[in-house]
Formats: sequence, C-alpha cells, structure tokens
Amino acid sequence: MNYLGGIVDYGILGILSLMSFLVLFFWIERLLYYRKVDVKNYSTIEALELDVTKHISIISSFGANAPYIGLLGTVLGIIVTFYSLGQSGNIDVKIIMTFLALALKATAMGLVVAIPAIFFYNHLSRKVDVILTKWTIWQKEKDATPKI
Repeated sequence: MNYLGGIVDYGILGILSLMSFLVLFFWIERLLYYRKVDVKNYSTIEALELDVTKHISIISSFGANAPYIGLLGTVLGIIVTFYSLGQSGNIDVKIIMTFLALALKATAMGLVVAIPAIFFYNHLSRKVDVILTKWTIWQKEKDATPKI
C-alpha cells in the first residue's frame, strides 16, 4: 500500500504542479498576445473573439478541477493511513501524522492551483470584454465617418 502513498505524493502533486505551470504559461501568453492585438485588423467581431478567447478555457478548466484532484489526493492519503493502521495492528502516531500530512498536502496544492487560476481567468475575461468593446467602438466610428 506504500505505492499508493507514492501515487499521492508524486502522481497527484505532479499533476497539480503541471496544471499550475500551464495556467501560468497560458496567462502570460494571453497577456502578451493582448498587448499586440489591433482591433482594426478584424472585419468581424466573431473572428476577433475566436482569437482573443483562445486558451482561456484551459485556465478555467484547471481552476475548476484542481480542487477535485487535490481532494482525490486527500482521499487516497486517508486510505493509505487507514490501511497502514489496519496492517500494523498498532497505533503509531508518527505513521498516522505522516500520512495525514500527505493527504493535507494534496488538498492544499489543489487550492494553490485553483485560486490563482480562477483569478487569472477572470482577469483575462475582463481583458477580452475590453478588446471586444474597443472593436465595437471602432466599428461604429468607422461607419459614422462620412465617405467621399
């Protein structure tokens, strides 16, 4: 059953670490992309919306699912704790505390990934709204300009 402890420690925390890296990567990538977006290069708002919303659903999905992955690590950590207690036949406080700390580490890591991911998603969603509004304003100004 010790392999299950390794799965929690390396598998769950590894997945959450990868998710954290990808969230940060896509957030920075989108910020850099938004700096160079020129709404005048788009003839339709749909084309602009497709470009500016690319990859932000990944951030949202990771933010929504990271706590569940952390919870899975918690459940597995508690299973390992109870199994170790059942196998050993004696109650060793060191074993209990070690496995419970492992379980709590998975929960904490899930929250560490989810909280910034949701913040980053909301930040990017606002930027998308601003860019789309700029396109609408530009389009109205362009249509209001008298044609000679």
